[in-house]
Parts: sequence; C-alpha cells; structure tokens
Amino acid sequence: MRTLPPIEYKTLTVLMPVFNEQSTVKEIVSRCLLVELPLEIDLVIVDDGSSDETAEVLATIEDPKVRVLTHATNQGKGAALRTGLSAATGDLVIVQDADLEYNPEDWRVLLGPVLEGRAVAVYGNRFSGSGKNMSGLHRFGNRFLSLVTSVLYAKKLNDMETCYKLFDRRVIAPIKVISDRFDFEPEITAKVLRQGYDIVEVPISYAGREFHEGKKITWRDGFGAIRALIRFRFSRTL
Repeated sequence: MRTLPPIEYKTLTVLMPVFNEQSTVKEIVSRCLLVELPLEIDLVIVDDGSSDETAEVLATIEDPKVRVLTHATNQGKGAALRTGLSAATGDLVIVQDADLEYNPEDWRVLLGPVLEGRAVAVYGNRFSGSGKNMSGLHRFGNRFLSLVTSVLYAKKLNDMETCYKLFDRRVIAPIKVISDRFDFEPEITAKVLRQGYDIVEVPISYAGREFHEGKKITWRDGFGAIRALIRFRFSRTL
C-alpha cells in the first residue's frame, strides 16, 4: 500500500456539481455549512449549465465559504468536477451531490480514517449504512460495477459508484480527469488504485430518489462505467 508523508490537515474543499437542482441546492448548501468539523470548509459549486432557476438560487447564497463557478452549457458531472478540481485549494477534497440523497453529517465518518492517519482515500459505502429507496436495478448495477472494479484492480470495493469520495489532495493532484459524464466515478477510482493507494470504505446513510424526482443516472451509464474501468485499467497515463 502506498502512503504519503503526514501533514496537518486544515481545509476541506467540497466539490458540488449542480445541474437543474433549483429545489434542493439551497438546502444542501445550508446543510453543508452547518456541519461542525475540525477543518475549514471551502465549498466550490459548479453550475453545469442549468436551464432551470438554479443560477438564480445560487445568486442568493452569500457566504465567504462558498464559491460558484459556471459552465455556459451542460457538459456533464465529470466535466463539472474537473472544473471544480482545478479550483480546489483544500488539503482534503470531497465530492458532494447537490440533491438530498447524501447527508453531509456523514463527512465526519469519512474524515475519521484520514485524520487518524489510516487512509488517504475514503469512500462512503451505502450498502453497509442506513440506505433506503435504492431501486433493485440500481442496487444490482452498483454491486456489479463494484465487483468488476474489484476483479480488474485486485482491490475489494463494495460501492465504487458512491458519490462520497474523499481524498488527500496529493492523491488526485497528478490525475488528469478526462471523463465528462458519470464515468468520472470509475476513472478517478481506477487512477487512484493504479497509483497504489488503498481505498477505505465506511458506512454512510443514503436516501435515494426516483427519476421523476430528478435522478439523472440511468442504466446506460452502467455500460459507460464498464468501458471506463477496462480502459483505465490498461491506460499508460494518469
């Protein structure tokens, strides 16, 4: 297992890609800012070309901890996170979706192994936590993609597709993200594992939503994830 020299963590950059989340974005931002941590919070929101009133809602948020970046057109979650990563300044980086499926109070659980010096990459595992409302199809797809990841990279993972991915920024600094859509998840996982880092999983809560409520990932994205896992397993570059 590859390790990094210990440092004193002072700041957590939260990367929040947003697309058409006018009904949830203000609430999730509020929840993020209320979390009590032994770290400073730097919340980087990337509005990925929303066509609803998301931009207007974001314009009402006035907090020095919040930065809003904007894409003129919708480019995809991976593209939004690539923009966010380029602006990240924190010692640690975590991904936070703009819906209400994930609870920012779980950040403390994810931070535990890092602050204790046991990990530099931590994923939230929805299957060992108090998850609910995940459809049978999504549950099967997530389990299958995690199995493919475990086989290809010889590292046991139970929830590769989880939103909650926390990294020491030094782990992901060398990585050039090229995925534009939901294949960001397998790409970043593949490139972290290929560098020799272990990914520690911790249980998190999860309150899934349905497509009529705004859920965007579909079964078609699963095929893209499989292609990405294979592609990045044998790619020569990060």
